[in-house]
Amino acid sequence: MTVAPQAPATASPYQSYVYAYPHKTAYRRLPDRPALRTLWADQPKDALSLYLHVPFCEVRCGFCNLFTRIGAPDGLTTAYLDALDRQAGAVREALGDGGRFATAAFGGGTPTFLTAAELTRLCDIAEHRMGADLRAVPLSVEASPATATVDRLQVLAERGATRLSLGIQSFVDAEARSAVRPQRRADVESALGRIRDARIPVLNIDLIYGIDGQTEHTWRHSLDAALAWRPEELYLYPLYVRPLTGLGRRTGTDTDPAWDAQRLRLYRAGRDHLLAHGYVQQSMRMFRRADAPPQTADDYACQTDGMIGLGCGARSYTSGLHYSFDYAVDMHEIRGIIDDYVARPAADFAHAEIGRRIDTDEARRRHLLQSLLQAEGLEHADYLARFGAAPADHFGPELTRFADRGWLTDDGAVLRLTSEGLGHSDAIGPDLFSPAVRSAMAAYERK
Repeated sequence: MTVAPQAPATASPYQSYVYAYPHKTAYRRLPDRPALRTLWADQPKDALSLYLHVPFCEVRCGFCNLFTRIGAPDGLTTAYLDALDRQAGAVREALGDGGRFATAAFGGGTPTFLTAAELTRLCDIAEHRMGADLRAVPLSVEASPATATVDRLQVLAERGATRLSLGIQSFVDAEARSAVRPQRRADVESALGRIRDARIPVLNIDLIYGIDGQTEHTWRHSLDAALAWRPEELYLYPLYVRPLTGLGRRTGTDTDPAWDAQRLRLYRAGRDHLLAHGYVQQSMRMFRRADAPPQTADDYACQTDGMIGLGCGARSYTSGLHYSFDYAVDMHEIRGIIDDYVARPAADFAHAEIGRRIDTDEARRRHLLQSLLQAEGLEHADYLARFGAAPADHFGPELTRFADRGWLTDDGAVLRLTSEGLGHSDAIGPDLFSPAVRSAMAAYERK
């Protein structure tokens, strides 16, 4: 039995939002710059995920630590799409004839920062350069209220978008200002009306709890305002204050027990409210209306299938290497990385430059994380088939610890987080990071 080292104990339920493992702060420059053709040569390529990253926003929210810049000088979006097209050509050549995409997504940043004509070109790159049939696979696109205009939405609807995710965060104007997100409730409602008129099948609304000044009453107000539009999906995010963000510079990044307690209280109130209104909890953050159309392709599994990321903030996954371009949060650093990206010749896109190797232990951790943090849990038989052992053989101490805290149940067939366990996902996920990844993340020099 292999015993995984124990992560440092922590009292806070809010350690880190684990949306991918390992985190990009654990990536390092790859001295051998492996060729993409070699990396993908022996990989399964019949159910890939395609992600196109657009690193531009009209404003930057105070909590945002994503790779994005505010605005774009004349000609920059065109130059960026030119570079994206060059990268797509190099990646498609490296994949060969076997690549087939089962899902697609445009993220950012804010993809709808692009004009309608530029969005058309973005879709053309995905379809004509990469070979993704956007009308035949789930296509998710992120948007903001100000950029969800009729002409942009028409392009997305005509090109096959099946899901539009709108970052609202709060329907209370004072709370939006507190989160350094300048918006008016009236403009948000208008944007939601335009999205529903566009008849994109799935509307997702993002909301945030834990904002300074937010109460259970105002939180319920935002939830009810969102529910009035009967969104097919709702994501409830806890507020994090990260280094180099607007809120981080204003208030610092230290958490405190009172804030933790407030976020947990608001989370539980939001969860219970959505469950009472016919939503099904899919993860700590995601709630789907019970009668909503499914969005995941039947033949794609995020735990095992590969991802192709295009754009300077995107990451790509093979079974043995996760790779991307450089990562930053500081606006000056981000601008430099974007400028470098748009100046690259096509040949530069044929190699991986920054990433992290995935050995057997990391592959097991990634599979456990991405399965366990979903409400449906981890099937013992699936783990055994992939790794030749039971989950407890590799992660016995961690799983026992979660069960002792009332966070985990095991019926012999499926390991599944309890309701309380789902609420502590942001502590459970980091507890499963390897010592090597935790060390690399701690050594990362923020920029």
